[in-house]
Amino acid sequence: MPLLGQASGGWAESSSALRILYVGHKNSVGVLTADSFTQTNPPVIAVAATISTQVNTAALGVLSGSVCFTRPRAAAGGGSNLVGGPDPVVATANTHPLGCFINSANGNAYENTPGTASGVGPYVSSMGTYGNALYETQVLTAGNAGNALTAYAVGQYLWASQNGYLTNAILADYAANTGEQLYEGIIGYTANVGPVCTLIGVLKMPADATQGEIVFDQRI
Repeated sequence: MPLLGQASGGWAESSSALRILYVGHKNSVGVLTADSFTQTNPPVIAVAATISTQVNTAALGVLSGSVCFTRPRAAAGGGSNLVGGPDPVVATANTHPLGCFINSANGNAYENTPGTASGVGPYVSSMGTYGNALYETQVLTAGNAGNALTAYAVGQYLWASQNGYLTNAILADYAANTGEQLYEGIIGYTANVGPVCTLIGVLKMPADATQGEIVFDQRI
């Protein structure tokens, strides 16, 4: 059964992992960091697979459907008004999710590449409802690394993984709370406060064999 909304056409007609059903804002204020065009995918931890029926995870740069972060750390190519994928250093002050990228930074074959030309990668913010085919399927860290995540189910909270993909992982899934887990379930780091939980969205529909995407109401 097709989903109703602002989207039109079949899923196979889209080259983006993010499908807009009801849009909040298409935010294009931020400028992409240099590594937004060069990062490998997955960028941090490759032990876990991700489901992506439309996006080539072998492509370089941030991918459509991946989480857009503030990137303040100058040593990592960040600074004022710069955004991108996850910072290579996990416990980075004031690195927080902003939304999900609409398109991959380097575009797709046979398409225009506005991100490469402009240095801007629009992302969706201010709520909205979206289908996303790019998400983690396995636990990334600690003693359960490589194990399947708890099945995606209606009503679950969604967070950003260390790779900057959606996940339903929470710290209760792990044997210990270590620094490398700060992006899963507890996202971002604020000076003098420590890890800060940032909710990406609430799951409305898990993926199935017909529609290989999760549908969620965004909360950022």
